Amino acid sequence: MLTPPSDVKKDWSDHALWWEKKKTWLLKTHWTLDKYGIQADAKLQFTPQHKLLRLQLPNMKYVKVKVNFSDRVFKAVSDICKTFNIRHPEELSLLRKPRDPSKKKKKKLDDQCEDDAFELEGPLITPGSGTDILYIGPVKGNIYSSPGLYSKTMTPTYDAHDGSPLSPTSAWFGDSALSEGNPGILAVSQPVTSPESLAKMYKPQALLDKAKINQGWLDSSRSLMEQEVKENEALLLRFKYYSFFDLNPKYDAIRINQLYEQSKWAILLEEIECTEEEMMMFAALQYHINKLSIMSSENHLNNSDKEVDEVDAALSDLEITLEGGKTSTILGDITSIPELADYIKVFKPKKLTLKGYKPYWCTFKDTSISCYKSKEESNGTPAHQMNLRGCEVTPDVNISGQKFNIKLLIPVAEGMNEIWLRCDNETQYASWMAACRLASKGKTMADSSYGMEVQNILSFLKMQHLNPDPQLIPEQITTDINPECLVSPRYLKKYKNKQPGYVRDLITARILEAHQNVAQMSLIEAKMRFIQAWQSLPEFGITHFIARFQGGKKEELIGIAYNRLIRMDASTGDAVKTWRFSNMKQWNVNWEIKMVTVEFADDVRVSFICTEVDCKVVHEFIGGYIFLSTRAKDQNESLDEEMFYKLTSGWV
Repeated sequence: MLTPPSDVKKDWSDHALWWEKKKTWLLKTHWTLDKYGIQADAKLQFTPQHKLLRLQLPNMKYVKVKVNFSDRVFKAVSDICKTFNIRHPEELSLLRKPRDPSKKKKKKLDDQCEDDAFELEGPLITPGSGTDILYIGPVKGNIYSSPGLYSKTMTPTYDAHDGSPLSPTSAWFGDSALSEGNPGILAVSQPVTSPESLAKMYKPQALLDKAKINQGWLDSSRSLMEQEVKENEALLLRFKYYSFFDLNPKYDAIRINQLYEQSKWAILLEEIECTEEEMMMFAALQYHINKLSIMSSENHLNNSDKEVDEVDAALSDLEITLEGGKTSTILGDITSIPELADYIKVFKPKKLTLKGYKPYWCTFKDTSISCYKSKEESNGTPAHQMNLRGCEVTPDVNISGQKFNIKLLIPVAEGMNEIWLRCDNETQYASWMAACRLASKGKTMADSSYGMEVQNILSFLKMQHLNPDPQLIPEQITTDINPECLVSPRYLKKYKNKQPGYVRDLITARILEAHQNVAQMSLIEAKMRFIQAWQSLPEFGITHFIARFQGGKKEELIGIAYNRLIRMDASTGDAVKTWRFSNMKQWNVNWEIKMVTVEFADDVRVSFICTEVDCKVVHEFIGGYIFLSTRAKDQNESLDEEMFYKLTSGWV
């Protein structure tokens, strides 16, 4: 056995005592063992706090990182994001890898081979070493600190056109370990390599499967070791909370790309539903992003020595900020609230009824819609009136079929009233849909976001248009499309009885047709449009859990979104009842019986037990969204970790 020379001193500063039986770190070095309650027979382990972790990023690629296993997960994720130059780490967390229940238990060797297939090629190199390990977290006496450009210097860091760094790599990441490796890999989109790799990935078949994935979220207020995470274990880094604050291409190229990747995989793996027209739009955007990513990488290599005057860049950014963008030349009366009035077809579904839509003269004032039999009767008493505050708003659109429907689920004492609105065209639909969405949040059309909401809806619809006279596409261009990697398997199954070549040509033609609507977009704009389109889908932003409500006889779903709780039918996914966080007075957990109770205004009380997940996970989602709602656009505002723990930890 070889022993190190006596004159070589070993650094023990990263080591600490771990009490396996109690699952706790002994980090309070001024405490005596007796104060910790440790007896003579207790087994303590003297072990490094920083250990290796295999981290799968939202783009499905793995990196090896060294993370502090004694830090709370919230702090560990914050350190990871600082090193990766991802702002707002509070939106992300760590998730255990879901198991595919349809497959038999695999051997460890098979799992290792599958994981290694996605390993980055020499991803991120630690300074001074020949390994592919990226060390994360503050370590005394070395250079593994977080990069300076992450923090308060809001000088533009990335090109807002293609997301490439404005400065040389060393300035981009400062002394971060990333500066010695290949930092651009995190900001560059990774295309799906083959249909076979896509087919092997786990795809949830039903809402209950989606709910079971959420069992894997780690507790943010406890350390990795306390949650039995082993060294070299694979964990997933994901955007946990669907509330993305201040996405800015000038500072967030990596954050935007990883968010794009997470949304792309959510669509390809059918974690979220979309129509066939929307799928072709997403495929066209993917194809466009893949092409521009290759071009951007080549251009960046050719111009890697390009220097940028950061003072000029900062002054330019300040000029744009001070200008505040262009405003309309004619300002409306700010004391009046805009209104909508038009003929809209209204349908109220009832059991055993065959009646269809009936036209009404509808007026939209504040947060309410009033329906009159004709325009002439609009000064009298309405035939129907509905207040949309707290309602669920769902689009039902088919561009080619010229169908522009709005589904409303309006909360009443006994549940939800279902109302359908049918618009005549895109312009009418965009105006009424935007008004409905704002009204559901208790806002009126006087809100500054109304005009932007209308434009976003129109833009989303425009991207789905089919060109009546598509331009002839040169044959050589179609060869670089792999349509099986751009659409989810569900849409390929529609053509399972057709010849593979015919199916490929058909889908390729549809993707190229849809591509003409997005062909002029820059790389970053295309990614942002993809994210916005993802956010426009009806099921976006809802995290599902299996629950049993107090007084209920069967298992149901509880859906948690950034602004509401939703009681849902487990088989159909339909909303049974919705409660807005804006009306919430308090929430608490009975830890003995694992029951979550939420109290709302007007003495409304909701209690439920989570049947297949620790109620702490649900409690953290509710508290996390409340915490995120307190953020403000203050560049000097630091992350209030203690406030996060107060809202989410429950007992700490």
